[in-house]
Amino acid sequence: MTAVTALQKPVDPFVSVAAPDRPSQPANIIASDAEAIEVAHRIAANLVDGAADRDRGRRISLAELDTFSQSGLWGITVPKSYGGADVSFVTVAAVFKIIAAADSSVSQIPQNHFEIVDLIRLTGSPEQQRLLFGEVLQGTRLGNAFSEFKGKNVEAFETRIIRHPNTKDDSYIINGEKFYSTGALFAHLVPIVAIGEDGHVHVAIADRSAPGLSVIDDWSAFGQRGTASGTVRLENVIVPASHVLPAHLAYEQISAIGPVSQLIHAAIDAGIAVAAIEKTIDFVRHHARPWVDSQQARAGDDPYTIAQIGDLKIKQHAAEALLERGGRAVDRAIALPSLAEIGRAKIAVAEAKVLTTELVILATNKLFELSGTRSTLAQHNLDRYWRDARTHTLHDPVRWKYNAVGRYYLNGIEPPIHSWI
Repeated sequence: MTAVTALQKPVDPFVSVAAPDRPSQPANIIASDAEAIEVAHRIAANLVDGAADRDRGRRISLAELDTFSQSGLWGITVPKSYGGADVSFVTVAAVFKIIAAADSSVSQIPQNHFEIVDLIRLTGSPEQQRLLFGEVLQGTRLGNAFSEFKGKNVEAFETRIIRHPNTKDDSYIINGEKFYSTGALFAHLVPIVAIGEDGHVHVAIADRSAPGLSVIDDWSAFGQRGTASGTVRLENVIVPASHVLPAHLAYEQISAIGPVSQLIHAAIDAGIAVAAIEKTIDFVRHHARPWVDSQQARAGDDPYTIAQIGDLKIKQHAAEALLERGGRAVDRAIALPSLAEIGRAKIAVAEAKVLTTELVILATNKLFELSGTRSTLAQHNLDRYWRDARTHTLHDPVRWKYNAVGRYYLNGIEPPIHSWI
């Protein structure tokens, strides 16, 4: 086993990595939306300077991640009745955008953590909510063992969960293998999607150090390198009943779990775009040379460059407006759940996802087009913005968002019931 301190330098691939230590002190508890935004800016300022080096080394510093999770930001959606701030999803989207602009890999690590917090709210018993929300507020990080590499589609699961054969043992046993397990390497608890004996989907929240649970650092994608979104292997992993959620209920009842997940993804893309546009402006101002035909002394005075920057900023503000609108729609759907409100939230967030996807791909391309050849030099590592954008926007195909939005407005067809819209 590789010692957990090895995560502070490049981790050897294909090696099982030991679980991180639990927090020695309780996390800060954020009390309001305004405080969440303030703390997000402070964490972002701490992350931004080392982002390029972390990407080069495909690493994440546990000290920085601990600072992030201990800040209280990972607990901001815990209901007030359980001691959390229960901030709006407008604020959640803003927080993720702020962190993603500083380091998009770090911002993606808690994405599934927030989805599980929402699942606990929707499907957990009062006892489970008290127990698990308490863990979250203490600073416990929830990871992810959802998707499978071998399935014919994203909803095909081979991982199985069964009751422990010892009838006196109120627990379950899980076997299977997961991939795209963002956050699992750094988690204290690993939520696992598995099919139960009843044929329904359940989520079992296993201890990261549980016997039979191994996390392999084999994420080799060219982007989002620091998420360590590799393999989780599950060999007779035992999970107590107190940590098993009937996840299927979230889709059998009226819930906003899909748009909650999608909103966070859109916010991450928006954050990458914001960073890329800011970097473009900085590079054009201070490093780029004017094109010879412009007859200008500075690259920033090139009329075509000026127009392109104007276009990017207009599109950025449009995407941010749709992101905020999507957050408001999610908040309404949670406050007053109905099929109509859930549908409106799904479509509003899908519209935001379309625009943030288009913006981040455009912005990370324009970064090089407007900055010139010297912007491709390795010393700047600016290609990380494009690599992160291209990788993260593949999470689910935006072309199907157009289809869902068109069917909704043209033919009155409600969007699908799953986590990808």
